[in-house]
Amino acid sequence: MKLGIILGDQLSLSLPTLRGLDPKHDRILMAEVRQEATYVQHHKQKIALLFSAMRHFAHSLQQAGWEVEYVYYSPSGPASLQQAIARSLQQQPATDLVLTRCGEYRLQQMIDQQWPQQLNLPVTVYEDDRFIASPAEFAHWAQNRKQLRMEYFYRDMRRKTGLLMEAGQPLGGQWNFDQENRSAYKGEVPLPPPLTFEHDDIDQQVLHLVDQEFPDHPGDTATFCWGTTRAQARQALKHFIRHRLPHFGRYQDAMVSSQSLGAGSDTLFHSLLSPYLNCGLLTPMEVCQAAAQAYQEGGVPIAAAEGFIRQIIGWREFVRGIYWHYMPDYAGQNALNNTRDLPAMYWHGNTRMHCMQEALRNTFSHAYAHHIQRLMVTGNFALLTGVEPRQICDWYLAVYADAYDWVELPNTLGMVMHADNGLLGSKPYCASGRYIDRQSDYCRHCHYDVKSAEQENSCPFNSLYWHFLDRHRAVFSRNPRMTMMYRSFERMTSEKQQAVLQRAEFCLAQLDQL
Repeated sequence: MKLGIILGDQLSLSLPTLRGLDPKHDRILMAEVRQEATYVQHHKQKIALLFSAMRHFAHSLQQAGWEVEYVYYSPSGPASLQQAIARSLQQQPATDLVLTRCGEYRLQQMIDQQWPQQLNLPVTVYEDDRFIASPAEFAHWAQNRKQLRMEYFYRDMRRKTGLLMEAGQPLGGQWNFDQENRSAYKGEVPLPPPLTFEHDDIDQQVLHLVDQEFPDHPGDTATFCWGTTRAQARQALKHFIRHRLPHFGRYQDAMVSSQSLGAGSDTLFHSLLSPYLNCGLLTPMEVCQAAAQAYQEGGVPIAAAEGFIRQIIGWREFVRGIYWHYMPDYAGQNALNNTRDLPAMYWHGNTRMHCMQEALRNTFSHAYAHHIQRLMVTGNFALLTGVEPRQICDWYLAVYADAYDWVELPNTLGMVMHADNGLLGSKPYCASGRYIDRQSDYCRHCHYDVKSAEQENSCPFNSLYWHFLDRHRAVFSRNPRMTMMYRSFERMTSEKQQAVLQRAEFCLAQLDQL
């Protein structure tokens, strides 16, 4: 008898673990354990989503004829996955352990280096072929390249999958329509209707459990709105294709205040599919094929379909490749030598900066914020203020329902914090309040003046932006993509430069009072 282990981010019937087992002879173990729920302070809704989705998935396995041992969370239960396995083997011995590569280097190292000896069993780890590119394939692609750029990797993934391709060439005559996806949203088209799910007894039991056992974790279960079954995830995909994808590309970088649009501002035309993709309820190819089909049937413009598919088979696959290719050293990188502690507002959300307030409110209410809120608001602020990378990485890992180490770490450490010395991006994604003003209506609701950088009420992003460039001049002044920024600073009078930098120093000293 073999024992198959299925983790909380592997809720797919197509999982290699299941293909390597025989339901007539082998069995499955799934476990809710304290170590995985608390090694960072995960958002209550993230824990609830995973526990409930795991329980529903275990039930679907049982209906399909599998013998499933399910370990429910208990303070007195096994603290770690390894302890859960050891207890299971005491009750019912097995000859082998079988599982699929997990999403975290930390856990995979335990599996590879500790489990065979400590559990006294051979351990078979299958490659996770739900992804388009294996770590070995990415390593082969990266070999001998001076720079790793997602665009070229993405083109290879398009060729491999055939998505939006014809006779070896990209449909529409170009690979990338990103320049068409930069519009602010000003009500030109109606917002999509909301999608809600009925929560069954399993969901209610889990939500109660999370409130009881994780009271100090961030977030609130009262606003839990995620689907927890494969059927609900499929429903979310269909809703996105029909109601959101037609305008997804155009408005994917837009932000709108809840004071203008209410709850619809939190999601706009974004897919809300990443939690389902990253826990396994949806697969990358099925969502991309649905988007490609919608374009081919004339339901969505090519810029929208291409932009969405690029996020999945381009960026998502690329950051996973970076993660497995460069870990474990990657996690410790801090190229800009940042040492500042994460400001307390990241945990309580209280600030007079309206953009930060909105992004943090969305985060705590829904365990969600879309990519521009993450990159250009909360991420940009952490970059400009010099937050120590590990602290902001742990925060992103904790507070978002779609956050797993393989996807969160490269996005935060590399893209947000530029702590990997330009491995992931050729320049830092730093911006002043001007960018936020262009892509949103946040600034018109703000306490601060986005048009000023040196006054007492000037937008903190403005002075902090110039301070960031000034203190890292030796690193970035020769970057060809940043020379224009430095020329703009040099055109200021010395008096204005000094006033701007003084305002930034004041902001840095008063971060939790901003």
